Amino acid sequence: MKRTNLFLSVTLAVMLTGCDSSVVLNSGLTENDANDIISELAHYHIAADKEIDKTGVTLSVSGSDLDRSVRILNASGLPHKARTNLGEMFQKNGIISSPLEERARYIYALSQELESTLSQIDGVVVARVNVVLPERVAPGEPVQPASASVFIKYTDELDPDAIEPRIKQLISSSIPGLAGKPDDAISIVFFPAVPYHDNIETFAFGPVDLTGSEYESAKVALISLLVILVLSSLSLFGFRKFKALKARKASQQTALSLPVQDDSNL
Repeated sequence: MKRTNLFLSVTLAVMLTGCDSSVVLNSGLTENDANDIISELAHYHIAADKEIDKTGVTLSVSGSDLDRSVRILNASGLPHKARTNLGEMFQKNGIISSPLEERARYIYALSQELESTLSQIDGVVVARVNVVLPERVAPGEPVQPASASVFIKYTDELDPDAIEPRIKQLISSSIPGLAGKPDDAISIVFFPAVPYHDNIETFAFGPVDLTGSEYESAKVALISLLVILVLSSLSLFGFRKFKALKARKASQQTALSLPVQDDSNL
């Protein structure tokens, strides 16, 4: 009995060790980004485990799904780029900045605000904005006009021809010196996002089709169940045989302990 239980425990430990271990996919995420990633991976039947700590949210996936997960997130533009708004950029920290530093911080924060706004448009995967404010390069030189360049990576949901005039209107009204300027002051470039094609191989497991990791997990679970059933049957058979043998020895000892009758007295 003890040997059988020991063998059963070792077998289960080996099989559980053979299961696919999880690896960290992303860490330090916000709650919204983590939920977006979980939702996107769920479309491809990839389960992600979420853990929350002081640095943010950490997502883990099966080791066999790591490559697919990275490709899926790259195609969908996840996780979103962390952006700084104007309020965060110009927090009062007691340090006096030079006019040049203040100007650079303002341009950067303005670009971040516009990128965040453009990212809210349905179909926009990635948005980048570069801003040039009016500036006099040298005394006596003409003022360099304001301009902006916009990069947008989009999906099929977005119609570039329909959305481009609205984006130009948004940019021109948000950047000082661009209002009323000709259209060539704002350059917008659209790039279609390459969709992710999930060409993962599936395996038939009874009436259902499973992915590679799901098939391996199901196979390990089935083998483990069969081993448990076989070992349980052997244990039960051995236990019953042991009880029968013990009962037989007890009956033999009882028979030997009975007094033997003397036929000579009859």
